[in-house]
Amino acid sequence: MRRWLFRAMALTVLLALGWIALYAIVPVPKTPYMIAEARRLGGVARDWIPIEQISPHLQRAVVAAEDANFCLHWGFDMGAIRDAVKEGGTRGASTISQQTVKNVFLWHDRSWLRKALEAMITPVMEAIWSKRRVLEVYLNVAEFDEGIFGAEAAAQHYFDVSAADLSPVQAAQLAAVLPNPRERSASDPSDFVRGRAARILDGAGTIHADGRADCFAN
Repeated sequence: MRRWLFRAMALTVLLALGWIALYAIVPVPKTPYMIAEARRLGGVARDWIPIEQISPHLQRAVVAAEDANFCLHWGFDMGAIRDAVKEGGTRGASTISQQTVKNVFLWHDRSWLRKALEAMITPVMEAIWSKRRVLEVYLNVAEFDEGIFGAEAAAQHYFDVSAADLSPVQAAQLAAVLPNPRERSASDPSDFVRGRAARILDGAGTIHADGRADCFAN
């Protein structure tokens, strides 16, 4: 019994490693969350594009908004985690790497099982994928409005332009809807979104100047 259990666990680990390694190369077809939303809504909008076709303004804006130290950590931002603990858990500390793992390999809830799996998979993904690949996948699977997934669909939906042609302001407004895209609009921004976009625009310039965008830059 122990032998069969060990073999089953070993096979599960090997399959998981193969799945992670495969997505280091091939486009992610659909995520579990996309599939669930497509069933609920009757379809979703999403077009996979390589990172070369995503405006550098959006790349830097999303990193500045969601994980300014993306290039400096190995999947977990320990400084952000400590700050979150000090503030009693009122602020988020999830990195782009963690969000990518959740979106691509897992499901959306706050269960301890999902969090434990996320914690196990994130450093493995970081060891196999480049930072540029992590950001490429994240920008292709993130939800920017209800049923709108990825940078290309979001750029077309909000501004009627391709992701490659987003201006710095448009990129900042897109990044500003994260992580609550259903409550915020990039094309009709509230005062909160406008203020957040302005801060993101400054932050994007800062990480570009100080080298914290070098790991994913062209």
